[in-house]
Amino acid sequence: MQSPQVNKEPSTKALEDQLLEVNGLKTNFYIGKGKVVQAVDDVSFSIRKGETVALVGESGSGKSITSLSIIRLIPSPPGKIVEGSIRLEGKELLTLSEDEMCKVRGNDIGMIFQEPMTSLDPVFTIGNQIAESLMKHKKLKKSAAYKEAIELLKIVGFARAEEVIKEYPHQLSGGMRQRVMIAIAMSCNPKLLIADEPTTALDVTVQAQILNLMVEMKDKFQSSILLITHDMGVVAEVADRVLVMYGGQIVEEAPVRDLFIDTMHPYTTALLKSIPNIDVDLKRLDSILGTAPPAHDFPRGCRFAARCKHVMEKCLEENPTLVEIKPNHKVRCHLYEHQGGLYSE
Repeated sequence: MQSPQVNKEPSTKALEDQLLEVNGLKTNFYIGKGKVVQAVDDVSFSIRKGETVALVGESGSGKSITSLSIIRLIPSPPGKIVEGSIRLEGKELLTLSEDEMCKVRGNDIGMIFQEPMTSLDPVFTIGNQIAESLMKHKKLKKSAAYKEAIELLKIVGFARAEEVIKEYPHQLSGGMRQRVMIAIAMSCNPKLLIADEPTTALDVTVQAQILNLMVEMKDKFQSSILLITHDMGVVAEVADRVLVMYGGQIVEEAPVRDLFIDTMHPYTTALLKSIPNIDVDLKRLDSILGTAPPAHDFPRGCRFAARCKHVMEKCLEENPTLVEIKPNHKVRCHLYEHQGGLYSE
């Protein structure tokens, strides 16, 4: 299989504090009979050192595939990164060999997957799974790795860490397994932590604990976080900046405060209106009409057009580009025909 087309030109955003730069990323899945699923289509964003960036959107919008593309875990076949650039502190990840990429995973980039029960190996103890990462990336001997594993478990909130390292995943609750995943992800002090729906299927109290723990660990190890979620409440709680994804593309990007106060894209507006508000007495929450278009059959124009209350003729013919409307606030929408304001006609 051919290598992806890599953008060779350095980004103008490549500043000293820049950690991750994703430019023009395109990831396709080839599902037979000539069908191409454009799971990620021309996605560009950056993450600064010490920053928490939330990637939000409905299921199927391309969030998880974006994260798997960054760490190059796209199953091939049927998937393939066909174009773009992914740079970590200026190092192009798409041109690394698999052996080189294995050193990046876990060492430079840690990953917390969506479901800890399937991410943890059921036949190995907790201690074995944490120690494995330490022995591989830090080159520790087994005894030293287990000793550090115990300390990591204590850091993530286990009072009886010495007993937990001898237990198996099925002996722990969902919240405890997620804490183990965080311990594994942070074991080598990664520069970037990718958390894919880390609080899914956990009760509200445990969700808050896990989020607080992630922030504490980020501060302790001076890492950055890419948080993938569909929960706007979580976004408001922990994010510095937000990327809203729909139909495989970024449709809005803004600092978290700007996104909630001065929402621009109709899709983002609809997402925020679907959140319960204790200060407003509503009998029924707003919902977004229709469903997202299938990734193998995107419409010709704007991908949100069929569900948008502000649709115009141009929306049906031309897919808008992501443009900066005001400092640090970008939107992909024909309502904003030029930098500085709403469509006036």
